[in-house]
Amino acid sequence: MDINVYKIIYEKMPEMSKSHKKIAQYILKKPNEVPFLNVSKLAKLVNVSDATVVRFAVFLGFSGYPEFQEHIQSSVQQQLTTAERLQMSNEVYGEGDQDIPHVLSGDIENIQQTMKNLNVEDFRRAIQYLLQAKRVYIVVNRSAAALGLFMHYYLEKILDHVVMLDSIEKDSDLLYDLREEDLVIGISFTRYTRSTVDIFSYAKEKGTMTLALTDGLLSPLIQYADVTLTAESQMPAFIDSFVAPLSLINALVIYTAKERKNEFDEKLGRLETVWDQFDVFY
Repeated sequence: MDINVYKIIYEKMPEMSKSHKKIAQYILKKPNEVPFLNVSKLAKLVNVSDATVVRFAVFLGFSGYPEFQEHIQSSVQQQLTTAERLQMSNEVYGEGDQDIPHVLSGDIENIQQTMKNLNVEDFRRAIQYLLQAKRVYIVVNRSAAALGLFMHYYLEKILDHVVMLDSIEKDSDLLYDLREEDLVIGISFTRYTRSTVDIFSYAKEKGTMTLALTDGLLSPLIQYADVTLTAESQMPAFIDSFVAPLSLINALVIYTAKERKNEFDEKLGRLETVWDQFDVFY
């Protein structure tokens, strides 16, 4: 029987001791990190004892930490519904506005963790893919479409052919001519969108270069990616935090523009002429 550990945690939070609640809040904030942590590592990160972590697992109904860890690894794949995440955020943040700084500090922590996890070699490979590609397709859906829209807006000004695909029904005709010299960028974060994964896997089958922007090693995009860049997006709320993913996209755009400086300068000059002609800016 499938057990969703995250659901058990937020349901039991009102009954938890202060130390157990600290562990619970850390797990809910870092769902893609905790499945890989042993007792000592989790205890150190939360600043509690090893014994407290073991007691926490038992409190949730498991025989010990190994069983808890086994189920939490499978639970990452059983994403909480939006309604469940809303209830969870009420438990974590409480009422009133006293926890507003905690929301903002959560975004700061996400950026710091993204910086810590960044693989510079993979980042450089991603830039090379962008520079080499004849055509770039950005595959993204639902709330993450905001990230795709931002990325498309700027890459379109640097590269020659950039297309955003945000609807499998509307955009599937654009995929018939995928080639090895093209690049497909898949952007998806918890809860992962099926159509994004399906298009991304199709691109891999076609032999196209693939770049995944996602949130962790358990993302379904990773198995189809030639290169993966991860960014933290989790907060204990009904929405995802896209501050760190957006920062990562900023870095990709900036470094791609640096490598294409001469062509980009010339294109920007022509764009400025058009903007002036039509009085675009106030």
